[in-house]
Amino acid sequence: MTTACDAIGGINLAQGVCDTPVPQPVEAEAFEAVRRGDNIYTRMDGIARLRTAIAEKQQRDYGLDYDAQTEVLVASGATAGLHAAAMALLNPGDEVILFEPFYGYHVATLKSQRVTPVLVALADGDFALDVDALRAAITPRTRAILLNTPANPSGKVFTQAETEAVAEVCLEHDLFLFTDEIYEYFVYDGDRHVAPATLPGMRERTIVISGFSKTFSITGWRLGYVTADARWMGAMAYFHDLTYVCAPAPFQHGAAAGLEQLPASFYQQIAADHQSKRERIVSALREAGLTPTVPAGAYYVLAETGPLAGANAAEKARTLLRETGVAAVAGSAFFRKGRGENLLRFCFAKQDAALDEACARLRHLRCG
Repeated sequence: MTTACDAIGGINLAQGVCDTPVPQPVEAEAFEAVRRGDNIYTRMDGIARLRTAIAEKQQRDYGLDYDAQTEVLVASGATAGLHAAAMALLNPGDEVILFEPFYGYHVATLKSQRVTPVLVALADGDFALDVDALRAAITPRTRAILLNTPANPSGKVFTQAETEAVAEVCLEHDLFLFTDEIYEYFVYDGDRHVAPATLPGMRERTIVISGFSKTFSITGWRLGYVTADARWMGAMAYFHDLTYVCAPAPFQHGAAAGLEQLPASFYQQIAADHQSKRERIVSALREAGLTPTVPAGAYYVLAETGPLAGANAAEKARTLLRETGVAAVAGSAFFRKGRGENLLRFCFAKQDAALDEACARLRHLRCG
């Protein structure tokens, strides 16, 4: 859809590219790092400055203690962090439980390593967790659960009770918990992100995967991280080195400066700004007849396809692009075959001018 959108000069609400401005300290320090010659390989798990800043951030935000020398990995994006963790801790034939709707890279990463994704559907409408369905999905081959909260594409924020239920299952069956928490600061309506590693007994078995792409609007820098118990980190760092060598050196300095210098108000403003963007896109979708599910977090909206012509979600996304110049992703990309054909996903992490123009175009859909 990005390619099709670019071909007509449309407005891309399909890919989660997050084109809002980069925070000044992050940008300035990355340029300065290049100028002073920080352009060579780093230690395989990242520069000490950034590892320390990440450990301090985890302590500041969640009270989690990680040793910056042995329990933090700077990765080439959160995707690379998951890839390294899966290579280190999973074997071909293992099963990992994920929740549906799912993020495609999670499923594809597991499949690429011959690990079997096992999907547990969240409830239609509010995406509530069915704990009985989760328990029923456990088999002798289950090795881990992968939890994305706040979630792409649904905007689902797992509640304290739901997160505790997932943790209980992990403890009962001696499972790893891989968490994708990259949208941790994108939580709305006064809600909060629950970090699963903070729950009793979970720090030792939780592989926390996150990054800076969304928070600092640097999706193209490919800069993420993993925090985990030292028992697992050595193998993960080895496989990250084998596949990626290291994350880009000057960008690591930029991210470190952001963690060191940006105040708490910066992160609070992220939520406020994106909640405003959420309200605008939700309103426009409703007026267009594309009924949305209001997300509690992240920066995506799943909406019904409404009056759009097409036999499936992919065709309906093409119809929307053709009639409005606004690109969305077919909902079927986030579900097992046969599901999600009545849904489209819209990304609202856009600069205001582009988002407002997209909303204006969507409002004309029903009129047209």
